[in-house]
Amino acid sequence: MKQLPMILVFKHFFYKNYVGLSLWPFIFLKSDAFKEDTVLINHEKIHLRQQEELLILPFYILYISEWLLRSIWYLDSYRAYQNISFEREAYSNESQSDYLSQRKSFSFIKYLCG
Repeated sequence: MKQLPMILVFKHFFYKNYVGLSLWPFIFLKSDAFKEDTVLINHEKIHLRQQEELLILPFYILYISEWLLRSIWYLDSYRAYQNISFEREAYSNESQSDYLSQRKSFSFIKYLCG
């Protein structure tokens, strides 16, 4: 049985509309109310899985690199964020509560293009 992630709440940690962040092995939330948001928690758990399979540090390097490249491409940092492959996988599957149980390793790769 997989251990549940530790969820911490930091109200002043987030920028604008962002409400959750995964920094392995933790999920940080903007408020206690978000602990009940199963879609948000699943989204963040998808990121934790991505971080694990890339051995954590390479995930952050790839994430930031992809965001920088896409920021240049789109000339819009928020649009760049929305198109990061890791985010695209998480947003596409966050509503599927069983996604992680059937997810294949490195599934984010299929979200790199498009």
